[in-house]
Amino acid sequence: MPVVPIDRADDPRIADFRDLTDVALRRVREPEEGLYIAESAKVIARALGAGHQPRSVLAQEKWLPDVAALLEQHADIPVYLVSSAIAEQITGYTVHRGALAAMHRPALPRVTDVVAGARLVVILEDIMDHTNVGAIFRAAAGLGADAVLVSPRCADPLYRRSVRVSMGTVFQVPWTRIPEWREARGMLHDAGLHLAALALSDDAVSLDEFVANRPQGVALMLGAEGDGLSPRALAAADTVVTIPMAGGVDSLNVAAASAVALWALRPSAS
Repeated sequence: MPVVPIDRADDPRIADFRDLTDVALRRVREPEEGLYIAESAKVIARALGAGHQPRSVLAQEKWLPDVAALLEQHADIPVYLVSSAIAEQITGYTVHRGALAAMHRPALPRVTDVVAGARLVVILEDIMDHTNVGAIFRAAAGLGADAVLVSPRCADPLYRRSVRVSMGTVFQVPWTRIPEWREARGMLHDAGLHLAALALSDDAVSLDEFVANRPQGVALMLGAEGDGLSPRALAAADTVVTIPMAGGVDSLNVAAASAVALWALRPSAS
């Protein structure tokens, strides 16, 4: 394991880790450059376990034993050794979760391959909050969803915050991006999926009622906080489903709502 001391934040060798808090920059740069950042030993271990390949690692000296164990099968990957002050200058925040790994971003699979044979799929439309994206992936993994599909404008599931909040389950659940609804609807129907939009609507059926007559394959559609699903998404849906609420509350946070609906729709319950 080659350990390379870095004493300058502008060292070109650590360019992959620079300005990690600049969301607008990173959401464009990372896909274009074919990389993503995995943060903490647990997340890095899950990425490696999923077969993803590391490019380099940024770590402080106290984390070197953990990094050595992680990279046992990747002995040629450089580990850039930095002080806490230099790490903060590079990344833009105080790094306290251990190592950061720059990983090669895998190519996205085809939608048809991801949903083949699926009984429960989650679709995220234009959800821009990375915390919500990560939390929904964690719920999808824990409650038995077969796949997650994200719209063209949805936040990147491999952005650092999404990965961290998901506890690395973004590497566990198959996912890809779908095209616009006019094309995606036919693809999903061809895969035997009933499109269920989780939304408030006068013609919505309750989640309990929908579960009682659950189609064999369900694609659960979730929209962004505030705006919810777009008119195009609602027009593409086969059924609009709502979670019955009490206490004068009309809806839940989208990540919480996903967990409730996924638990009710989990294949083992049908």
